[in-house]
Amino acid sequence: MVQEKLNAHVVVLPYPGQGHINPLLQFAKRLVSKGVKATIATTHYTVKSIAAPNIAVEAISDGFDEGGFAQARNVSLFLNSFRINGSETLSQLIDKFQHSGSPITCIVYDSFLPWALDVAKKHGIYGAAFFTNSAAVCSTFCRISHGMLELPVKEEDLPLIVPGLPPLNCQDLPSFIRLPESYPAYLAMKLSQFSNVNKADWIFMNTFEALESQVVKNMLQLMPAKPIGPTVPSAYLDGRIGDDKGYGASLWRPLGEECMEWLKGKSPQSVVYVSFGSMVSLTAEGMEEMAWGLKESGMSFLWVLREPEHSKMPKGYREAIKEKGLIVTWCNQLELLAHQAIGCFVTHCGWNSTLEGLSLGVPMVGVPQWADQLTDAKFVEDVWEVGVRPKEDEKGVVRKQELVKCLKEVMEGKRSQDIRRNANKWKVMAREAIDEGGSSDKNINDFVNRLKNADKGKVNAYSNGHSYH
Repeated sequence: MVQEKLNAHVVVLPYPGQGHINPLLQFAKRLVSKGVKATIATTHYTVKSIAAPNIAVEAISDGFDEGGFAQARNVSLFLNSFRINGSETLSQLIDKFQHSGSPITCIVYDSFLPWALDVAKKHGIYGAAFFTNSAAVCSTFCRISHGMLELPVKEEDLPLIVPGLPPLNCQDLPSFIRLPESYPAYLAMKLSQFSNVNKADWIFMNTFEALESQVVKNMLQLMPAKPIGPTVPSAYLDGRIGDDKGYGASLWRPLGEECMEWLKGKSPQSVVYVSFGSMVSLTAEGMEEMAWGLKESGMSFLWVLREPEHSKMPKGYREAIKEKGLIVTWCNQLELLAHQAIGCFVTHCGWNSTLEGLSLGVPMVGVPQWADQLTDAKFVEDVWEVGVRPKEDEKGVVRKQELVKCLKEVMEGKRSQDIRRNANKWKVMAREAIDEGGSSDKNINDFVNRLKNADKGKVNAYSNGHSYH
């Protein structure tokens, strides 16, 4: 009797933060839509916040099961604990599935967690690294890890020239590169992504070829990474995954109805949407300037502001803006960006938010705060030309006059039509990349086909150079 071939089964392991869970979960949905079984492995603290159709969710331990990173309060302590406890509990999960009739074929792991590849290899299964940053940021850190760029970057060496990227000045560099001594644990984490990536069977990046074509081309000399993005819910792109309107993971409860009600009756492209994501905090001074800048612009605005940030709001502000503004603690960002009333997105330029803005064709005002946001903002303004970046003063604060000037430029000025045209162009190209036959779709299909047909141990991104170059 011929034994029936088992379906490919992929375990997807994100770093336990909203900006990492979302793209990896979205990738899992793409795999499921192509006939692969997918299981999300996430920490005990985040496991209850994930629910997506046809995807199982299993808990592993980071050693801080009650409160996750907030309980650890230290990056090095958390990452070390996650490596030790995560390796052990991921191994147990693999063993559990090996005896359940649905053995695991491959672990797709967040590149922040390189130990997951060691676990995969120990069990004789495939490992695929998933980079959640832009190709530009990955390429820069990859060159540092290879010793091709030296830290710290000295003033006289600026602008920094990285193949495929525009010249990067001080304000465009990721903070871990600009001020390496200020973020040693984060810099170590960024560089550890490349510690064993040459042993990975696949390397994926959350971008698409047309968006970062020169970077991707130049990066192939360093590592054979494949763009599979944008990892945005299908309803906002190709529509091929039924009812895929949200990520299916929220560490906060969205307040969608209030926002949607407020937007009713607003003219098309007349509202400024403001959000700095799940982690960024403005200083009290920065918050005050932002608040009065929004008011003085005279434009309608919807501002998503996390609860802890509300205390920084100027006294009497809510009363002062009630005619023109709405402030909420959270909302469904995709739904908002897709709304016809939204004309501009004031964003911190985190990579997920940047991809969402591009995928939905919304012009941006980039107000980056740290990490890779600074490089993303450079691309938003100078490479993709879908927005502007307000200048900061010597204290690193965007003053209200500067914000008003940028809002008017994007919403009303001479450049606004060019910016809107470019935003629409990238919206079309994002959809084409992930739609049937698109560049990202082909890369995902190639992965799925090889998973279903390859013999164990025969695939490696580096050793199979012929299929990557």
